[in-house]
Amino acid sequence: MARTRGLTVKLIENLQARDARYEIPDPGCPGLYLVVHPTGAKSWAYRYRFAGLSRKLTVGPAFTDEGIEVISIGDARDVADEARVSVARRIDPIEVERQNRKKAAAEKASAANTLRAVAEKYLGQQDGLRSIGHLRKVFERLIYPALGDRPIDSIKRSDVVKMLDDIAASRGAAMADKTLAIIRTVCIWHASRSDDFRSPIVRGMARTKSHERARTRILTDAELRVVWAVAAGQGAFGRLVRFLLLTGARRTEAAAMPWAELDGVDWLLPGPRNKTKLELLRPLPPAVLDVIGTKPNGTVFVFSNDGGAGPIRGYGPLKAAFDDAVIAQLRKGNAKAEPLPRWTLHDLRRTARSLMSRAGVSSDHAERCLGHVIGGVRGVYDRHEYRDEKARAYVALAELVERIVDPGSNVVAFAERTSVNSR
Repeated sequence: MARTRGLTVKLIENLQARDARYEIPDPGCPGLYLVVHPTGAKSWAYRYRFAGLSRKLTVGPAFTDEGIEVISIGDARDVADEARVSVARRIDPIEVERQNRKKAAAEKASAANTLRAVAEKYLGQQDGLRSIGHLRKVFERLIYPALGDRPIDSIKRSDVVKMLDDIAASRGAAMADKTLAIIRTVCIWHASRSDDFRSPIVRGMARTKSHERARTRILTDAELRVVWAVAAGQGAFGRLVRFLLLTGARRTEAAAMPWAELDGVDWLLPGPRNKTKLELLRPLPPAVLDVIGTKPNGTVFVFSNDGGAGPIRGYGPLKAAFDDAVIAQLRKGNAKAEPLPRWTLHDLRRTARSLMSRAGVSSDHAERCLGHVIGGVRGVYDRHEYRDEKARAYVALAELVERIVDPGSNVVAFAERTSVNSR
């Protein structure tokens, strides 16, 4: 429909501000008005009648105070035409605008509520978590690329399943399940803080069963002999390997051990560094003290590959180099010798526990050496440190390891070595 000649850009630009706001109708679009404000700003409004009442729909700014165009005449007329159609259909344009604003606000909020934003908020509250570094790597490498920029409310179960399928195909089912556990935790955390969010994670999404994931690997006597021998030439990492076998300590506990935690033959692991959050005293036998050695001047950490200023780092490359050395050791006498079946540093902890039983150490004492909490009433009320019992357990373990790695050694001499006086 042809329009009557109406307002023009030149005419609008020439309109001057007055002490009071005033309106100029647009002859080219019935109901559309240009509003001139005392500040010099100009805006559009559409006036109409609905249900017997006069109504005004604010279209938006035409020009800023500085004279920059925001909504053109053509765009303002289009809005007015749409409003006129709504009125003809008995729909209030103001209600339509209100719903549109509500929808836009919801979309904006949803866009700001991405999985990445929620996860970062969750991680920001987990500063005391020992595995925070690992969690961040999983999010950045596996979760964010797939779902990070999606509003968390829009993520469907099928989206999570596809991500897990891709991870299982490229990194294995175990890694897919670890990722599932992490995203489940974040979804539960977010659901506890949201009135509307429902986690897309349900039972049955895991790729493996917990009893199938549990490792049972312990090193055989023959494997221990090779690993022990190779450790002698692997620097700080080799000393860490021997230390883990002789103490059953967790890798994170031992690797970050500062010299300050050692007092004579006693290693006191503080609660914040212990998985159980309890202090753990380990009386170290002479064999372990030999592995530790003396404290070099200016060093802070016992096991370090940067001069002692920081704890040992780079386990992946260090373990790979260690395994290469193991293969080289095995092939000295047999060029076709196969590498050891896959083993991890945590397998040394399991091996140490098994060797303690083999050496006749009682189960309770062995569990305390490893830092496990004794369950039941005894675990709650029996707070005795069992220092002497743990000391004998560690000596028994060291003697057995010595017999395994060097069957011809003098066991008595091995157990009775004097400890190092200075560190």
